[in-house]
Amino acid sequence: MIQAWKATDDMILYAFTIFTSAFLLFQVQPLIGKWILPWFGGTPAVWTTCMLFFQVLLFAGYAYAHVLQKLTWRRQALVHGLLLGATLLVLPIIPGAGWKPEGAEDPVLRILLILGGAVGLPYFCLSATSPLLQAWFGRACPGRKPYALYALSNAGSLLALVSYPFVFEPVFRLRVQAVSWSWGYAGFAVLCGVCVWVAAKSRTDTGFAPVPAAAEAAAGPETRPAGMAGGRRVVFWFCFPAVSSIMLLAFTNQMCMDIATIPFLWILPLGVYLLSYILTFSGERFYRRPFHLSYMAVGMLFVVALLSKDNSLNLGLLVLYYTAALFFCCMVCHGELYRLRPEPARLTAFYLTSSGGSALGGILAGVAAPLLFPMYLELHAGLLLCGALALACLFTDPACRLYRGRPRWVAALLIAALLGLGVGLSRQVSDFLGGNLAVRRNFFGVLRVYFCDVEGEDGRERQIRLCHGTTDHGMQFRDETKRQLPVSYYAPSSGIGLAVQHCPQQGPRRIGVVGLGAGTIAAWGRPGAQDVIRFYEINEQVRQLANEYFTYLKDSHAIVEIKMGDARLSLEEESRDGMNQRFDILALDAFSSDAIPVHLLTREAFVVYLRHLKPDGILAVHITNHHLNLNPVIAALADQFHLAAIGVSTDKDSDPGAYLSEWVLLTNNRVFLANPEVAAASEPLDVKPASRVLWTDDYSNLFRVLKKNPLNLRQWSSP
Repeated sequence: MIQAWKATDDMILYAFTIFTSAFLLFQVQPLIGKWILPWFGGTPAVWTTCMLFFQVLLFAGYAYAHVLQKLTWRRQALVHGLLLGATLLVLPIIPGAGWKPEGAEDPVLRILLILGGAVGLPYFCLSATSPLLQAWFGRACPGRKPYALYALSNAGSLLALVSYPFVFEPVFRLRVQAVSWSWGYAGFAVLCGVCVWVAAKSRTDTGFAPVPAAAEAAAGPETRPAGMAGGRRVVFWFCFPAVSSIMLLAFTNQMCMDIATIPFLWILPLGVYLLSYILTFSGERFYRRPFHLSYMAVGMLFVVALLSKDNSLNLGLLVLYYTAALFFCCMVCHGELYRLRPEPARLTAFYLTSSGGSALGGILAGVAAPLLFPMYLELHAGLLLCGALALACLFTDPACRLYRGRPRWVAALLIAALLGLGVGLSRQVSDFLGGNLAVRRNFFGVLRVYFCDVEGEDGRERQIRLCHGTTDHGMQFRDETKRQLPVSYYAPSSGIGLAVQHCPQQGPRRIGVVGLGAGTIAAWGRPGAQDVIRFYEINEQVRQLANEYFTYLKDSHAIVEIKMGDARLSLEEESRDGMNQRFDILALDAFSSDAIPVHLLTREAFVVYLRHLKPDGILAVHITNHHLNLNPVIAALADQFHLAAIGVSTDKDSDPGAYLSEWVLLTNNRVFLANPEVAAASEPLDVKPASRVLWTDDYSNLFRVLKKNPLNLRQWSSP
């Protein structure tokens, strides 16, 4: 009885320590990702790169835990104690400003270096905690089931992930979050030290006491290996996590491309991924092979259907279908992984192999895919790999009725279904690539250029469009008589159109533009006026496509300058060098698909903008967005800097080629504000003082500016 109580107390200690480590492990991911996001243009690829780093370091932590088990207890305690002490020396986890990129570096490599320097050592130690403590517990408490602790670890990870955007991000400033996390990590180090002391009581001179055979047998099915051969099992230990990792990143990218690149859609797939681990590793009752394989197949069919056509499906259902398909794919991968688990004596080798697979999946989806594929093809490849791996497992598992491909007709039917899936996905890719003039992909996303025929006043008119993700970022008429018209979001009736046409400046104008797109704003250059239009663009491929397929830049009557690099960092650098631009107009138009460049809409960013703007200049902010109402943010910034703010909304029938758009113009130029045409086309921002939200580099919260119906895009559909 006393031994049972002692084992229970020990398990509570181990469980609490593992839960705490997992919570800290996933709290630091969005925290540090949000910290460095502004340094790399606010692109969602920052999150993908962060996930790659964390998966690789997780593998390193598991490898450390596996190797450590081969040492004597004295050496284990010494090595791990030194590691814990070393991690405390790098706290708090706040990246220094010296890590900011200068514009020429490879963003992926730079992000990996920043993460390694800021959180690498603590994250490494946290990564090793779950397998290490499970191994210690399995030897200190023979006969107890350690795999339940892995499910608890994933539960802590899920809680951290869900709580961050709903609790920690809205309540605490970013610096407070980093300091609080550091104190929490120090508490974890103390807990881990107590676990070392508890484990020491069951040690021998050469290591932990071996698990008695009787105790191992008493553990029941938890310690009995599956009937599959050992070498084959190890291959599946590696492959199932690799495929599930690819599917996680693939579904995340696909949902962001089909809907919007917003953080809420980054958290949802990762939460589903962790939930599948929690359920499958909690026991065999949550994974039923026939049920989950059937629903995985149905989910794959739905995904192929969604990929094969331009769907007008309600976006709430679109999210549901993608999420459900990911869930069942992960349930199959992780359920089969749990079925193939080894006896506790090989626990660290099992986790090491599976984490290696996850890391490889992250590398393939996060690094290799953008280099190899011209578009998002990770989901296509992931679906095929998931189906093929599931069939391979069924055909090689002696416990399965399909072992060795029998009965033959069933095996042939399943293989034919997999081939049909491949044909369907191949046709979808072929149709997509064949319908575009150009498709380019890099760290900042997928760009494509395509023709579009629309009904105009004189019949059918041909347009050429630049699309980033699912959002058009520029358009030009092909007809020579209309080729130089400013269109899309920059038509004469738009906010930027009003600013350019009615700016009181009589001489040459200096116009700054954050975001190049197709270069449409260059069409506002006046003949003979010697206007200067200076673009700031972070994506080199945008500049290439704007010059190759559109003529706005070369046809412009203005002097066109293009500065490559993140706009805010470039403007800050110009300020330090004494090169204040003295813009008459500065336009902020740097949305990537629907991703919000939060770092361009903070108080600190506006300090930089106003430094480069003439005292009577106009700051034009493009806030057209499917999901977010940015008026409260702009109104708060206007209050902060004592600027008048007017909103200008444009519908698609106002000018030839015009798109729906919303702009906010901020200025102290009374002459401009008193202009009758400006006054007639605009209205003051109607935002109650209590609703205004001031974003800073240390605080921003997208939930506070969500529209009431964030998934209904019908009102914003492009013409």
